[in-house]
Amino acid sequence: MFAQTNLFNCQQTMKILANLANAKGNQLHQDGEYQQAIKQFEKAIKLAPNWAVPWYNLGLLYKHKKEWRLSLECNQRAVKLNANDEAAWWNLGIAATALGVWKEARRAWATYGVSIPPGDGPIELDLGLTPIRLNPKTSAEVVWCDRIDPARALIRNIPFPTSGHHYGDIVLHDGEPNGYRQLGETEVPVFDALALLEASLFATYEVVVEAVNKEDRDALMSLANVHELPMEDWSTVRMLCHLCSTGRPHAHHEPQKDNTGPLGRYGIAARDDSEVDNLLEAWRDGRQGCLVLEYRCVLPVEAGR
Repeated sequence: MFAQTNLFNCQQTMKILANLANAKGNQLHQDGEYQQAIKQFEKAIKLAPNWAVPWYNLGLLYKHKKEWRLSLECNQRAVKLNANDEAAWWNLGIAATALGVWKEARRAWATYGVSIPPGDGPIELDLGLTPIRLNPKTSAEVVWCDRIDPARALIRNIPFPTSGHHYGDIVLHDGEPNGYRQLGETEVPVFDALALLEASLFATYEVVVEAVNKEDRDALMSLANVHELPMEDWSTVRMLCHLCSTGRPHAHHEPQKDNTGPLGRYGIAARDDSEVDNLLEAWRDGRQGCLVLEYRCVLPVEAGR
């Protein structure tokens, strides 16, 4: 009996120390002290080897560091110890997707409860339009994307060149909402991008034009559609403060701009200069007084991107 009591007390002490190490690791992680946090999580794991929580926290830290192989392995250990840990299954799916380990990604999403079509390769779903925040830690920009699986999205806006992203990029994104936007009458969550998975073949061009009237500017947009070139009116972009961007946009911001003046600034996605040249030539044809004031490639497609 005495030996059993001592064993119980020892186990309780180890669990208390593991909890303390795990809590300290969480605080260090939050403070950006990643290496010290790793040591604390590893200490917690050593003290309580059958406890899933520090494995999950270590996997989360490696996700934030974009060390996908380590994140995958830690989350695999977490779900092995606790098969009901939904957050660990989700982060396992993200890490497996980043690595292209599709069998494991499919297992993670299916276990979480996502309906996955049969197959062995990349998952192709139609999960609708989703706002994704590019570069959430630096020059953040929210763009609309086609969500093609639980952790991948295809960019359908033309991002500003400062983002480093192109129309048609496929990005890996997180699963935790970080803000909201309106899609018609529906409020939809914003997810933060984590990494570029597949680079687009489209470069980004900026064009500044002077039109005689609004009809001429509308004609330019219509011609871009005829030429099958994605084009957006950058003159109407609405800027949000950080609080609204990561929450719900409020009325204190200026309303969506309606460009009725003679000048228009546009972003165009094209594979080469000739596609933009042909578009602008077709627009100027027969439109006296309509001028192209500026035209340049602001973000080329880099080799090996």
